[in-house]
Amino acid sequence: MPGLSAVIPHKCGTAYRAAHLANYEPAKELQLSQIGSAGCCALTTLKMRTYLVLWLWALASLSVDATVFFHRSAVIAGREMDRHKSKHEVPLRRAKRGWMWNQFFLQEEYMGSESLYIGKLHSDMDKDDGNVRYVLSGEGAGTVFVINENTGDLHVTRSLDRESKASYMLKAQAVNRHTGYPLEPETEFIVKVHDINDNEPKFPKEVYTATVPERSNAGTSVTQVIAEDADDEMFGLAAKLAYSISQGHPYFSVDQSTGIIRTVLGPSDMDRETREHYQVVIEAKDMGGARGGLTGSTIVNITLTDVNDNPPQFIRSTYSFSTLESTKIGTPIGRIRAVDADIGVNAEMDYSIIGGDGQDMFDITTDRVTQEGMLTVKKPLDFEKKKSYDLKIQVQNPRPMVDLRLPAVSTATVHISVEDVDEPPVFGRFTYIMEMKENAAVGSAAGSVSAMDPDIQHSPVRYSIDRHTDPDQIFNVHPGNGSIYLQKPLDREESAWHNISVVATEFKNRDKEQKSHVPVFIRVLDVNDNAPTLASFYETFVCENAKSGQKIQTITAVDADDPGSGHRFFFTLAPESLVRPNFTLKDNQDNTASIFTRRTGYRRLQQNSFQLTVIISDGDYPMQSSTGTLTVRVCTCDREGNMEMCAEALSGATGLSTGALVAILLCVIILLLIVVLFAALKRQKKKEPLIISKEDVRDNVVSYNDEGGGEEDTQAFDIGALRHPEVMEEGSKQRRDIMPSESLYPPPPLRRTAAAGLPSSRDNTDVRDFINQRVLENDCNPTAPPYDSLATYAYEGNSSVAESLSSLGSASSEEGCEQDYNYLSEWGPRFRKLADMYGGEDSDRDS
Repeated sequence: MPGLSAVIPHKCGTAYRAAHLANYEPAKELQLSQIGSAGCCALTTLKMRTYLVLWLWALASLSVDATVFFHRSAVIAGREMDRHKSKHEVPLRRAKRGWMWNQFFLQEEYMGSESLYIGKLHSDMDKDDGNVRYVLSGEGAGTVFVINENTGDLHVTRSLDRESKASYMLKAQAVNRHTGYPLEPETEFIVKVHDINDNEPKFPKEVYTATVPERSNAGTSVTQVIAEDADDEMFGLAAKLAYSISQGHPYFSVDQSTGIIRTVLGPSDMDRETREHYQVVIEAKDMGGARGGLTGSTIVNITLTDVNDNPPQFIRSTYSFSTLESTKIGTPIGRIRAVDADIGVNAEMDYSIIGGDGQDMFDITTDRVTQEGMLTVKKPLDFEKKKSYDLKIQVQNPRPMVDLRLPAVSTATVHISVEDVDEPPVFGRFTYIMEMKENAAVGSAAGSVSAMDPDIQHSPVRYSIDRHTDPDQIFNVHPGNGSIYLQKPLDREESAWHNISVVATEFKNRDKEQKSHVPVFIRVLDVNDNAPTLASFYETFVCENAKSGQKIQTITAVDADDPGSGHRFFFTLAPESLVRPNFTLKDNQDNTASIFTRRTGYRRLQQNSFQLTVIISDGDYPMQSSTGTLTVRVCTCDREGNMEMCAEALSGATGLSTGALVAILLCVIILLLIVVLFAALKRQKKKEPLIISKEDVRDNVVSYNDEGGGEEDTQAFDIGALRHPEVMEEGSKQRRDIMPSESLYPPPPLRRTAAAGLPSSRDNTDVRDFINQRVLENDCNPTAPPYDSLATYAYEGNSSVAESLSSLGSASSEEGCEQDYNYLSEWGPRFRKLADMYGGEDSDRDS
């Protein structure tokens, strides 16, 4: 029965044997052929065949170089069944069962110079007659693996690396050498590369960094490093790693199996301030660390991180500073520095003053950038009062110490000396308030100010008034004793308070900066020097039908003075108002007075107003009085006493107010401005040019409407020039459409031309030449308009039978020639009237 088999090289003693494995069949023998000089042996019984297969399988699992499993296809099994059926005529009834062969094992890193034999493929269809050819395909076929197409021997051509590729999938097939048709189905098998210890352990990083706090306990985990081995960890101990430390004793250790690095020494030996950085070398060895294993290493840089285990310390126990007594509050006068062996937040410091006689005069703060203590002035200093201060300061960390047994603070003493400066004088008070009566005489003293030099010398002080505060120079101050006296009279009603500033300087030092100012407030006391007056202008009226004793007005008074007890006014009528009085006055004793009528009935037509003089006096000393005139108008009233008509009052009421008059005046001024503006714009309006638009390039016709003064007018326009153009040859003639001026270019000579082939005609020639002459003059004249213009010339010529009808065509009066009108009688009856008019005149003139 045909089938594919494999020959396995196997080492048994000194002989090599080959086994031909086939599917188990009761009537089939398993043949073994000896390879080399060992010979061959045959097993003919089924029992021996089974034992041999088991023995070969056990040997292959221990030291076999390559193992092959055979598989027979269902097609081959069917053919075998048919063969037995035809031989024995009775088909075999059993379940299908076959040997699985699909793996070869090959050791990696083969270093031989020749190809390595790894097995043999054999088909049952091969009768050793050379008709079978073995074909290999799949991964590495033809390059890595080659097969002898005649014998089926399988070889590997080069060394293999399991770490690059651990297995290869190949396919084998037996085909007819001549036809190329397959003799049996294609079979797959795997070649697995057997691992050897050819890779050393490797760490992912060449250098690791790790940190651990200083003063850590022994056994504190630092970090873990893990190496990798490319060898097969399922095969032997090639990938079993063991870790060890080769550098870093006695500070650190490493776990042999996990690679965890730990501290070895205690807290006192792991001090960052003593040593901060450590370099540890870790090794990883395969084969479980046994001799002969491969080794890989890495470096671990370990840094001890800082903890607050050192308190700050002052560099010195005593510090000395000096400052001027004029130093302003908040000004730094010095810096104090302490040192802390720690770093970062553990080196932050807090300074404070805990004692000394200058605890209230100075303050200390921490500069967070430099961690220095800054001493500043807290209150004003005075050298004359105290010349030095002593402070006791301390410094500490704001964070707690890790070891509470360690000292947490440090103290030091600071000595501060105050230096004297030349200070300006100091007034005894911050402000001065003085009083002075308004009737005080010039030269009277209002008070005095006092200042002294705070320096030890106690220099004399000079006083003056800042004239910016007393521009009217009402007051002055004595430069030696500071007495303030009056220079001009006072008036309380004009100004009740005077605020001045007195300046104090040293006599010897006139420095502008060494001076002091003090405000002085002078109150002007009132005296009764103003008489009371009527509070306002009263418009009083009395009705014509008023009855006697009727109150018509209540008046009051005002006084510019301001007595301490208040105002008290008295009202009486003047003596002249008591003669035949029409009204009476009553003092109400409340600073008001009432006016009453004395009689019944008043006549507006007889007397429309009355003048009432009132005397007003005050109750102060000395008493002041004045008179006020009250005008009482007589008006017509209704029965209820309401005014109906009062001539002077109504006229005043109907008049326009001042605001209305101002508004009317403003309106008139605005209207006048508008009229003036329009007139100015009209004058400035420009005349429109002859050519309005620049784009208008059309010819322009200029019309001259000059009619003249009739036939007798020969000065307006001489039409004879058109008929006799030869007179225009004179250069003295000027154009009438431009301003007369001397031409820079003389007119060109007149050119006369005759039409070729035409009879000579003087009139036509004259007109043609005249027009050509005009055109040439315009072309050559620089004063001509810069655009084309149309000029119309009235010239009738000499060919007309009637000739010219205009007297302008006759000879000019300058030549002294008269026109002959006798030819009019020859024109017929229509022109007889003209002939009589002109012909008769000529005859009269001749006679």
